[in-house]
Amino acid sequence: MSIEIDWMAFVGVFFAALLGAAAIVTFYATGLRLLVRAGRIPVVTPAEFTDAITILTEKQVRRAERQAAKAAKKSPLSAGQKRLALIGAYACFVLCALAVIAGILIIVVGH
Repeated sequence: MSIEIDWMAFVGVFFAALLGAAAIVTFYATGLRLLVRAGRIPVVTPAEFTDAITILTEKQVRRAERQAAKAAKKSPLSAGQKRLALIGAYACFVLCALAVIAGILIIVVGH
């Protein structure tokens, strides 16, 4: 019994996965950056887990929200530039989601 590996196919899959991962991370990071530039700083309230390493108190959460609101007011961008940054952020998130969906379809459907 002999097992043969198609190394060229393996290399092709490796580079496709590397490129896909880089594209998803790039789109997501760019989307977050544009979202912040648009003045919509995401503040995520942490979940309360019993085995969590660090749990933020309500005071810490309120402080983070105040800092986010203060940073949003300091933005040197005009209203039009903020709107354009927000549209760009949403476009980046859509591209990120499409890249993930395309990867899933390639796995499920095949070639």
